[in-house]
Amino acid sequence: MTDYTEEHAKAGVSASLPSIECWPNQFPDYDIRISNPEYTSMCPKTGLPDFGTITIQYRPDKLCLELKSLKMYIQSYRTLGIFYENAVNKILRDVVSACQPLYVKVTGDFTTRGGMSSVIEAEYRRKTS
Repeated sequence: MTDYTEEHAKAGVSASLPSIECWPNQFPDYDIRISNPEYTSMCPKTGLPDFGTITIQYRPDKLCLELKSLKMYIQSYRTLGIFYENAVNKILRDVVSACQPLYVKVTGDFTTRGGMSSVIEAEYRRKTS
C-alpha cells in the first residue's frame, strides 16, 4: 500500500473557484470545442506542478460559456493541489452547473511524467424525460 491518504484523494475537489459566466445561446443543434493548452495544477502529494491541455466539447442549450471567465476559472487551478482525475471531473461538474448543456465532454491530456502520459475523459449527457 502506498502512502497516499484519503486527504490526498479528496484534495481540491470541493475548492471554491471563480464562477464561470455564460451568455444566452441564439442557435440550436451545434457543438462548441474549447481547448486550453496552459492548464497547470499541483500534485496534492508531492506539491510538484502538473501540466496539460484541457478540452471542453459541449452542445449548448440556453447558455454558452463565456471564454474570459472560463480562462480565469481554469487558471485558478495553478495553485490548487488536485489529482488529474479529480480536476477533470470537477471541471465537468462546474461546466454543467454553469450552463446546463445538453452534452459536455471534458478531456485532460496531461504532460508525460516518469515516462507515462495520462488522458482523462469525463462526460455528461442530460437525461431526457
